[in-house]
Amino acid sequence: MALPDFLIAGVPKAGTTALHTALQQHPELYLSTIKEPKFFLTDGPPPERGGPGDAETYREHVWRREEYEALFEDAPPGTLTGESTPFYLYDAAAQRRIRALIPDVRIVVTLRDPVERAHSNWTHLWSAGLEPIGDLVRACEAEPERIAAGWAHFWHYLSLGRYGEQLARLFELFPREQVLILRYRDIVDRPAETLDLICAHLGVRQGLLAEVPRQNVTAHPDPGARHAVLSTLARRLPALAKPIEGLLQHRGQARRPLSWEQRRRLIPYFAEDVALLQRVTGEDFSDWLRPRERSGGLVGSRPPGQRQARNGRRD
Repeated sequence: MALPDFLIAGVPKAGTTALHTALQQHPELYLSTIKEPKFFLTDGPPPERGGPGDAETYREHVWRREEYEALFEDAPPGTLTGESTPFYLYDAAAQRRIRALIPDVRIVVTLRDPVERAHSNWTHLWSAGLEPIGDLVRACEAEPERIAAGWAHFWHYLSLGRYGEQLARLFELFPREQVLILRYRDIVDRPAETLDLICAHLGVRQGLLAEVPRQNVTAHPDPGARHAVLSTLARRLPALAKPIEGLLQHRGQARRPLSWEQRRRLIPYFAEDVALLQRVTGEDFSDWLRPRERSGGLVGSRPPGQRQARNGRRD
Protein backbone atom coordinates (compact mmCIF):
# COMPACT_ATOMS: atom_id res chain seq x y z
CA MET A 1 0.00 0.00 0.00
CA ALA A 2 1.66 3.23 -1.20
CA LEU A 3 0.64 5.86 1.35
CA PRO A 4 2.79 8.71 2.66
CA ASP A 5 5.10 8.39 5.65
CA PHE A 6 4.91 12.11 6.38
CA LEU A 7 2.75 15.14 5.65
CA ILE A 8 3.48 18.84 5.55
CA ALA A 9 0.05 19.64 6.93
CA GLY A 10 -0.11 23.40 7.29
CA VAL A 11 -0.45 26.27 7.15
CA PRO A 12 -1.21 28.07 3.85
CA LYS A 13 1.17 30.92 2.98
CA ALA A 14 3.77 29.72 5.50
CA GLY A 15 6.44 28.26 3.25
CA THR A 16 4.96 24.84 2.50
CA THR A 17 5.65 25.07 -1.24
CA ALA A 18 9.27 26.08 -0.59
CA LEU A 19 9.75 23.29 1.97
CA HIS A 20 8.28 20.73 -0.42
CA THR A 21 10.72 21.82 -3.12
CA ALA A 22 13.69 21.82 -0.74
CA LEU A 23 12.95 18.36 0.68
CA GLN A 24 12.68 16.91 -2.83
CA GLN A 25 16.46 17.25 -3.01
CA HIS A 26 17.07 14.82 -0.11
CA PRO A 27 18.12 11.36 -1.37
CA GLU A 28 16.23 9.58 1.41
CA LEU A 29 12.94 11.36 0.79
CA TYR A 30 10.42 11.11 -2.03
CA LEU A 31 7.82 13.85 -2.29
CA SER A 32 4.81 13.66 -4.57
CA THR A 33 5.26 15.38 -7.91
CA ILE A 34 1.83 16.92 -7.29
CA LYS A 35 2.68 19.09 -4.33
CA GLU A 36 -0.82 19.59 -2.95
CA PRO A 37 -3.10 16.65 -3.77
CA LYS A 38 -5.65 17.49 -1.02
CA PHE A 39 -6.65 13.82 -0.79
CA PHE A 40 -7.79 13.88 2.85
CA LEU A 41 -10.01 16.94 2.45
CA THR A 42 -12.97 14.90 1.16
CA ASP A 43 -14.45 11.40 1.39
CA GLY A 44 -15.23 11.44 -2.32
CA PRO A 45 -15.51 13.98 -5.12
CA PRO A 46 -14.88 17.57 -3.98
CA PRO A 47 -17.59 20.23 -4.36
CA GLU A 48 -18.20 21.69 -7.79
CA ARG A 49 -18.68 25.31 -6.83
CA GLY A 50 -17.77 27.88 -4.20
CA GLY A 51 -16.13 31.29 -4.33
CA PRO A 52 -14.29 32.80 -7.31
CA GLY A 53 -11.83 30.27 -8.73
CA ASP A 54 -12.88 27.47 -6.37
CA ALA A 55 -14.33 25.25 -9.08
CA GLU A 56 -10.94 25.18 -10.84
CA THR A 57 -9.18 24.32 -7.59
CA TYR A 58 -11.64 21.53 -6.82
CA ARG A 59 -10.93 19.97 -10.22
CA GLU A 60 -7.28 19.68 -9.18
CA HIS A 61 -8.02 17.45 -6.17
CA VAL A 62 -6.56 13.95 -6.22
CA TRP A 63 -9.49 12.35 -4.42
CA ARG A 64 -9.54 8.77 -5.73
CA ARG A 65 -7.58 6.37 -3.52
CA GLU A 66 -5.85 4.62 -6.42
CA GLU A 67 -4.71 7.92 -7.92
CA TYR A 68 -3.42 9.10 -4.55
CA GLU A 69 -1.43 5.92 -3.96
CA ALA A 70 -0.02 6.21 -7.48
CA LEU A 71 1.69 9.44 -6.41
CA PHE A 72 4.09 7.39 -4.28
CA GLU A 73 4.52 4.23 -6.35
CA ASP A 74 7.76 5.42 -8.00
CA ALA A 75 9.52 6.08 -4.70
CA PRO A 76 12.93 4.35 -4.64
CA PRO A 77 13.17 1.48 -2.15
CA GLY A 78 14.02 2.64 1.34
CA THR A 79 12.94 6.25 0.87
CA LEU A 80 10.28 7.95 2.98
CA THR A 81 7.33 9.36 1.05
CA GLY A 82 5.45 12.56 1.71
CA GLU A 83 3.14 15.24 0.35
CA SER A 84 2.24 18.80 1.28
CA THR A 85 -1.35 19.92 1.65
CA PRO A 86 -1.42 22.95 3.96
CA PHE A 87 -5.15 22.69 4.74
CA TYR A 88 -4.91 19.43 6.68
CA LEU A 89 -4.25 21.24 9.96
CA TYR A 90 -7.30 23.45 9.49
CA ASP A 91 -9.75 20.76 8.41
CA ALA A 92 -11.01 18.69 11.36
CA ALA A 93 -12.48 15.97 9.15
CA ALA A 94 -9.18 15.69 7.25
CA GLN A 95 -7.36 15.10 10.53
CA ARG A 96 -9.74 12.26 11.37
CA ARG A 97 -9.31 10.70 7.92
CA ILE A 98 -5.53 10.85 8.28
CA ARG A 99 -5.73 9.21 11.71
CA ALA A 100 -7.92 6.43 10.35
CA LEU A 101 -5.72 5.63 7.32
CA ILE A 102 -2.13 6.42 8.38
CA PRO A 103 -2.09 6.70 12.20
CA ASP A 104 1.73 6.53 12.43
CA VAL A 105 2.33 9.33 9.94
CA ARG A 106 4.86 12.03 10.81
CA ILE A 107 3.42 15.54 10.55
CA VAL A 108 5.20 18.84 9.93
CA VAL A 109 3.40 22.12 10.65
CA THR A 110 4.71 25.61 9.93
CA LEU A 111 3.09 28.51 11.77
CA ARG A 112 3.17 32.12 10.67
CA ASP A 113 2.07 35.28 12.44
CA PRO A 114 -1.69 34.98 11.74
CA VAL A 115 -2.13 38.60 10.66
CA GLU A 116 0.81 38.34 8.27
CA ARG A 117 -0.52 34.99 7.03
CA ALA A 118 -3.96 36.48 6.37
CA HIS A 119 -2.37 39.40 4.54
CA SER A 120 -0.32 37.10 2.30
CA ASN A 121 -3.40 34.94 1.68
CA TRP A 122 -5.47 37.97 0.69
CA THR A 123 -2.68 39.27 -1.56
CA HIS A 124 -2.43 35.88 -3.29
CA LEU A 125 -6.09 36.05 -4.29
CA TRP A 126 -5.97 39.77 -5.06
CA SER A 127 -3.00 39.23 -7.36
CA ALA A 128 -4.89 36.46 -9.18
CA GLY A 129 -7.86 38.76 -9.79
CA LEU A 130 -10.16 36.61 -7.64
CA GLU A 131 -10.49 38.76 -4.52
CA PRO A 132 -13.04 41.54 -5.23
CA ILE A 133 -12.38 43.51 -2.01
CA GLY A 134 -9.30 45.72 -2.24
CA ASP A 135 -8.65 46.00 1.50
CA LEU A 136 -7.62 43.15 3.80
CA VAL A 137 -9.61 44.33 6.82
CA ARG A 138 -12.85 44.65 4.85
CA ALA A 139 -12.21 41.27 3.19
CA CYS A 140 -11.82 39.71 6.65
CA GLU A 141 -15.11 41.25 7.72
CA ALA A 142 -16.77 39.40 4.82
CA GLU A 143 -15.43 36.03 5.97
CA PRO A 144 -18.49 34.74 7.92
CA GLU A 145 -20.74 35.42 4.93
CA ARG A 146 -18.29 33.71 2.58
CA ILE A 147 -18.00 30.63 4.81
CA ALA A 148 -21.78 30.39 5.02
CA ALA A 149 -21.91 30.55 1.21
CA GLY A 150 -19.53 27.59 0.91
CA TRP A 151 -16.39 29.38 -0.27
CA ALA A 152 -13.31 27.14 -0.05
CA HIS A 153 -10.82 27.08 2.82
CA PHE A 154 -8.38 29.47 1.16
CA TRP A 155 -10.89 32.29 1.58
CA HIS A 156 -10.97 31.79 5.37
CA TYR A 157 -8.34 34.44 6.07
CA LEU A 158 -8.97 34.66 9.83
CA SER A 159 -10.09 31.13 10.62
CA LEU A 160 -7.02 29.58 9.00
CA GLY A 161 -4.89 31.46 11.54
CA ARG A 162 -6.48 30.01 14.67
CA TYR A 163 -3.66 27.57 15.27
CA GLY A 164 -4.37 26.97 18.93
CA GLU A 165 -7.74 25.41 18.14
CA GLN A 166 -6.29 23.41 15.27
CA LEU A 167 -3.33 21.99 17.19
CA ALA A 168 -5.41 21.19 20.27
CA ARG A 169 -7.65 19.11 18.01
CA LEU A 170 -4.67 17.49 16.26
CA PHE A 171 -3.13 16.44 19.58
CA GLU A 172 -6.32 14.62 20.48
CA LEU A 173 -5.65 12.35 17.50
CA PHE A 174 -1.85 12.10 17.28
CA PRO A 175 0.91 11.89 19.91
CA ARG A 176 2.97 15.03 20.13
CA GLU A 177 6.16 13.23 19.16
CA GLN A 178 4.66 12.66 15.70
CA VAL A 179 4.17 16.41 15.15
CA LEU A 180 6.94 18.93 14.46
CA ILE A 181 5.96 22.59 14.84
CA LEU A 182 8.07 25.17 13.01
CA ARG A 183 7.90 28.92 12.58
CA TYR A 184 7.78 30.46 9.15
CA ARG A 185 10.29 33.12 10.17
CA ASP A 186 12.85 30.39 10.90
CA ILE A 187 12.38 29.01 7.38
CA VAL A 188 13.27 32.48 6.09
CA ASP A 189 16.04 33.33 8.57
CA ARG A 190 17.55 29.91 9.40
CA PRO A 191 16.84 27.58 6.49
CA ALA A 192 19.64 25.05 7.05
CA GLU A 193 18.83 24.60 10.74
CA THR A 194 15.12 24.34 9.97
CA LEU A 195 15.66 21.69 7.30
CA ASP A 196 17.82 19.72 9.74
CA LEU A 197 15.01 19.82 12.30
CA ILE A 198 12.66 18.33 9.71
CA CYS A 199 15.18 15.65 8.74
CA ALA A 200 15.71 14.74 12.39
CA HIS A 201 11.95 14.50 12.89
CA LEU A 202 11.67 12.19 9.89
CA GLY A 203 14.73 10.14 10.87
CA VAL A 204 16.85 10.82 7.77
CA ARG A 205 20.36 12.22 7.44
CA GLN A 206 20.92 15.81 8.44
CA GLY A 207 23.34 18.29 6.91
CA LEU A 208 22.45 17.53 3.29
CA LEU A 209 20.08 20.47 2.69
CA ALA A 210 20.98 24.10 3.28
CA GLU A 211 18.62 26.28 1.24
CA VAL A 212 14.90 26.85 0.96
CA PRO A 213 14.09 28.22 -2.51
CA ARG A 214 11.97 31.29 -3.02
CA GLN A 215 8.81 29.56 -4.18
CA ASN A 216 5.24 30.88 -4.48
CA VAL A 217 6.29 34.46 -3.76
CA THR A 218 3.25 36.74 -3.91
CA ALA A 219 3.26 39.70 -6.28
CA HIS A 220 1.08 42.70 -5.48
CA PRO A 221 -0.58 44.37 -8.47
CA ASP A 222 -1.53 47.98 -7.99
CA PRO A 223 -5.22 48.78 -7.59
CA GLY A 224 -6.86 50.89 -10.21
CA ALA A 225 -8.95 50.68 -13.34
CA ARG A 226 -6.75 48.07 -15.04
CA HIS A 227 -6.89 45.73 -12.06
CA ALA A 228 -10.63 46.28 -11.67
CA VAL A 229 -11.38 45.41 -15.29
CA LEU A 230 -9.07 42.39 -15.49
CA SER A 231 -10.12 40.95 -12.14
CA THR A 232 -13.80 41.29 -13.03
CA LEU A 233 -13.12 39.34 -16.23
CA ALA A 234 -11.19 36.68 -14.27
CA ARG A 235 -14.12 36.11 -11.93
CA ARG A 236 -16.77 36.11 -14.66
CA LEU A 237 -14.84 34.12 -17.28
CA PRO A 238 -12.99 31.28 -15.51
CA ALA A 239 -11.59 29.99 -18.81
CA LEU A 240 -9.56 33.21 -19.08
CA ALA A 241 -8.44 33.27 -15.44
CA LYS A 242 -4.91 31.95 -16.05
CA PRO A 243 -3.90 34.39 -18.81
CA ILE A 244 -5.52 37.25 -16.90
CA GLU A 245 -3.57 36.26 -13.80
CA GLY A 246 -0.38 36.50 -15.82
CA LEU A 247 -1.32 39.99 -16.99
CA LEU A 248 -2.15 41.13 -13.47
CA GLN A 249 1.10 39.83 -12.00
CA HIS A 250 3.41 40.97 -14.79
CA ARG A 251 6.05 43.15 -13.15
CA GLY A 252 4.15 42.95 -9.86
CA GLN A 253 5.94 44.45 -6.89
CA ALA A 254 6.61 42.80 -3.53
CA ARG A 255 3.68 42.54 -1.16
CA ARG A 256 2.98 45.87 0.55
CA PRO A 257 3.55 45.99 4.31
CA LEU A 258 0.52 46.29 6.52
CA SER A 259 0.08 49.52 8.40
CA TRP A 260 -0.08 49.39 12.19
CA GLU A 261 -3.68 50.55 11.99
CA GLN A 262 -4.59 47.56 9.80
CA ARG A 263 -2.67 45.19 12.04
CA ARG A 264 -4.20 46.68 15.18
CA ARG A 265 -7.71 46.04 13.83
CA LEU A 266 -7.00 42.37 13.09
CA ILE A 267 -5.03 41.33 16.18
CA PRO A 268 -8.16 41.02 18.41
CA TYR A 269 -9.44 38.21 16.17
CA PHE A 270 -6.44 36.12 17.24
CA ALA A 271 -5.64 37.18 20.82
CA GLU A 272 -7.63 34.45 22.57
CA ASP A 273 -6.37 31.75 20.22
CA VAL A 274 -2.73 32.86 20.65
CA ALA A 275 -3.17 32.33 24.40
CA LEU A 276 -4.50 28.84 23.69
CA LEU A 277 -1.62 28.16 21.30
CA GLN A 278 0.84 29.06 24.03
CA ARG A 279 -0.84 26.66 26.45
CA VAL A 280 -0.94 23.87 23.87
CA THR A 281 2.69 24.23 22.75
CA GLY A 282 4.38 25.69 25.83
CA GLU A 283 6.00 28.30 23.56
CA ASP A 284 5.79 32.09 23.53
CA PHE A 285 3.92 33.62 20.59
CA SER A 286 3.14 36.95 22.23
CA ASP A 287 5.11 38.85 19.57
CA TRP A 288 2.19 38.13 17.22
CA LEU A 289 0.06 40.52 19.28
CA ARG A 290 2.43 43.46 18.91
CA PRO A 291 3.62 45.72 16.07
CA ARG A 292 6.06 44.04 13.70
CA GLU A 293 9.61 45.13 13.10
CA ARG A 294 9.32 43.49 9.70
CA SER A 295 6.16 43.20 7.70
CA GLY A 296 5.08 42.46 4.18
CA GLY A 297 6.93 40.19 1.79
CA LEU A 298 9.69 38.65 3.87
CA VAL A 299 11.34 37.05 0.85
CA GLY A 300 11.35 40.15 -1.33
CA SER A 301 10.09 40.53 -4.85
CA ARG A 302 9.08 37.55 -6.96
CA PRO A 303 12.00 35.93 -8.84
CA PRO A 304 11.97 36.72 -12.58
CA GLY A 305 9.72 34.42 -14.56
CA GLN A 306 7.99 32.93 -11.51
CA ARG A 307 4.20 32.84 -11.34
CA GLN A 308 1.82 32.02 -8.53
CA ALA A 309 2.05 28.31 -7.79
CA ARG A 310 -0.74 25.99 -8.85
CA ASN A 311 -0.33 23.08 -6.51
CA GLY A 312 -2.88 20.47 -7.53
CA ARG A 313 -3.40 18.06 -10.39
CA ARG A 314 -3.51 19.37 -13.95
CA ASP A 315 -6.02 17.73 -16.29
